[in-house]
Amino acid sequence: MTQGTGRLSNKVAIVTGASSGIGRVTAKLFAAEGAKVAVGARRESELASLVAEIKASGGTAVALAGDVRSEDYAKALVAFGRQDIRSTGYRVQQRRHAR
Repeated sequence: MTQGTGRLSNKVAIVTGASSGIGRVTAKLFAAEGAKVAVGARRESELASLVAEIKASGGTAVALAGDVRSEDYAKALVAFGRQDIRSTGYRVQQRRHAR
């Protein structure tokens, strides 16, 4: 991960859907810019990999695996403390009902 300009230094970012795709890229970008990142998603092993990657590049990150549709999980995410930035990189699929 390339280090950025530091424009997010002393900021805390919460990124959901961070185990893959846009959420993962967003978390890495925020960390590269100096933010402390709390990442969330359902796949714990992918989150652990992401946190290790961020830390290996000199960033600060913690992970919390869970489902954003759960109120308890959402409360646990915001319990990390100060939130300067929130990013939702997840997609909630809804079933379509036949007419």
